[in-house]
Amino acid sequence: SSSSVFLSLQLFGTIVWILVASTRIPLPLLQGWVMFVAVTAWFLSIVFLCVFLFGYANRIAVNWNQTDFLFHGVTFVFYFGAFLLQAATTSLHHFPRKFNSTTQEKILADHEYNISIAASV
Repeated sequence: SSSSVFLSLQLFGTIVWILVASTRIPLPLLQGWVMFVAVTAWFLSIVFLCVFLFGYANRIAVNWNQTDFLFHGVTFVFYFGAFLLQAATTSLHHFPRKFNSTTQEKILADHEYNISIAASV
């Protein structure tokens, strides 16, 4: 059951990573944190999964229940913060962004808006 949780984290982390990376980044500070959380959680869960799959969990004297709880708790807090930032970026869709005095463009194009919604969910 622990392996299935880690595999689902891998799948959803990869999907978030791909969706955020496929958009134009209008607010690098906000979406940079989203990418950092997705990539870091993805990498750490790969490491965690390898520890269990290759039997290192039996060799390392650690309370794995506590470690698992702590890992998922921290990951939840980071992903929730990333969700709020991605949702905030998505909510700015209709605001104009002035590149110069004559042209105005939306912060997110319609296609990027749809991708950003998917990444937020």
